[in-house]
Amino acid sequence: MSYLRIGFIGIGLMGAPMTRRLLSAGFDVTVWNRTPAKARSLVATGARAAASIGELVAEVDTIMLCLANTAAVEEVVFGADGVAAHGRPSQLLIDLSSSDPAATRDCAARLDQQCGMHWVDAPVSGGVAGAEAGSLAIMCGGSEASIASARPLLAPLAARITHMGAVGSGQVTKVCNQMIVGCQAAVIAEMVALAEASGVDASRLSEALAGGFADSKPFQILTPRMAASDFANPAWHLRTLLKDLDMAAAQSQRAGSATPMSGLAAQLLRAHASRGHAEHDPATLVEAYRLAEQY
Repeated sequence: MSYLRIGFIGIGLMGAPMTRRLLSAGFDVTVWNRTPAKARSLVATGARAAASIGELVAEVDTIMLCLANTAAVEEVVFGADGVAAHGRPSQLLIDLSSSDPAATRDCAARLDQQCGMHWVDAPVSGGVAGAEAGSLAIMCGGSEASIASARPLLAPLAARITHMGAVGSGQVTKVCNQMIVGCQAAVIAEMVALAEASGVDASRLSEALAGGFADSKPFQILTPRMAASDFANPAWHLRTLLKDLDMAAAQSQRAGSATPMSGLAAQLLRAHASRGHAEHDPATLVEAYRLAEQY
């Protein structure tokens, strides 16, 4: 079965470069976004813009979603004139968003019941740079047949595509990824502030620790930005990381598995967000420690 005509919903920081990658790979792509202006640059490079979700679903074989959160996914799929109202059994839905695992399983069952469409959860890691370069890590949940159908469509976006299990397994894996990222962001801020308070040039930390056990992509991205107080043009937002840590806490309750470090990181991020930083770069976490040192 061919799923080569793609409908892409959600033209944001990640969705726009992913759509460009699909266009460059030769796919026929129709786009829809709640704010139509965000899709104009993609139309200029070959995409078609649908006037509604219903129009998009009617024209394509596969629907890809890249949305802000679980609530946005549910609204696009099951809201008035949503995907479920127009879908058909021959179509595939691939959700690239980071969504709640339990809600994802429920959504997949509802979609299958309402219109027979199959669901693949395929959250991504690698940020905007990975989306632009086609080097994302994509962790998938779904049936073997659905994943086999999704792989050629995801290939232009990814350095690695891993089938983790049934629907929802991709989202659980992304939660695990974000637990590590969130805890690292919190401790990197603590570490940079300690270096500064101790008279060490924090701008040299990323070089000094490169290749050692402390090295990681979050370390190499966040440490220089924290040291330089370079918070402009964030490639991601603190609210997004906090949302993912809250999903980790919810999943830990369902699974009966303790997540104390992730819970602490979430509370640190929540306190920082409450001081007006929800839309800012997570690198701004270092400011909370710098402020504490003034007292």
